[in-house]
Amino acid sequence: MSEIDVVTVRGLRKIYDGRTVVDGLDLDVSAGEIVGLIGANGAGKTTTVECIQGLRRPDSGTLSVLGLDPVRQAEKLRMRIGSQLQDSALPDRLRVGEAVYLFGGRDPDGLLEQFGLARRRRSAFASLSGGERQRLFLVLALLNRPRLVILDELTQGLDPAARRSVWAAVDQLRRDGTTVLLVTHELDEAEALCDRVIAMRNGRILDAGAPEDLIDRHGRWATIRFTLPVGRRRDISLETLGTAGGVRAVEAVGERVTIHGDRTAIAYVGAMLTNSGWVPRDLWAHVPSLEDALLSLLDQAEIDDRAGPTTTTRHGDLTGATR
Repeated sequence: MSEIDVVTVRGLRKIYDGRTVVDGLDLDVSAGEIVGLIGANGAGKTTTVECIQGLRRPDSGTLSVLGLDPVRQAEKLRMRIGSQLQDSALPDRLRVGEAVYLFGGRDPDGLLEQFGLARRRRSAFASLSGGERQRLFLVLALLNRPRLVILDELTQGLDPAARRSVWAAVDQLRRDGTTVLLVTHELDEAEALCDRVIAMRNGRILDAGAPEDLIDRHGRWATIRFTLPVGRRRDISLETLGTAGGVRAVEAVGERVTIHGDRTAIAYVGAMLTNSGWVPRDLWAHVPSLEDALLSLLDQAEIDDRAGPTTTTRHGDLTGATR
């Protein structure tokens, strides 16, 4: 483990009822970064973070978290990390202030104020909105000033406004220099918050890197669609559109035009249409996202599985920080 590593995992393996859930996983999390674990259900994300916290004993592999062994020093480690798990809950009648006293004795850093809950200090847990409950769990996770916070499906089931509120709270952790390990199915969340994401499938890492790097590698092609009436093809032709920067292919079915290319193609095609003196009213563009990249990775993994054992080349730095 380097001086700036908060988490170091080597060869982590966990088996349930004869099924390998985490399969030889290596992972480093460096101080001050937000790292997201993404992947479909059953990818091994939650089991991985439970092993990191000392909540589950791995079948093999080595783990070091804040210089401690989560297996042999689990109790000591739990005093140094904060966590919010998928099934976090509190008694309905417990008041916000009472929860803070129960978990930390006091609120030394004014966390209730910082996360917008000071006015709810005397409110019962049952009366809190979904976003307020998740912000309270963040406050409770931070009471002991942990260097590492682990968040598992933090915004699951929240409405868009509540999600944004919780995102702002997590971003505050980034500004304060707290290291965050985030498990999420919400890929727009991972894209917005994470310095680095780890894409997992069947307990293994498929690829890792900054969200934009995974998008470039696996979800690079943008799509542009619009109606180009035959009469307008005097102003701008399909052949001309094909010469725009970043364009890889131009398809036309009747008057419907579809253009594929990298993300820069959106700007170049837009400029070309504008310069022609005509911009279609139904112009639509899809920018590749982290969801596109993950789906592409999962599809390729399925193809590889059907093809049989091969030597897999993974992209990017799987363990180091990519900013």
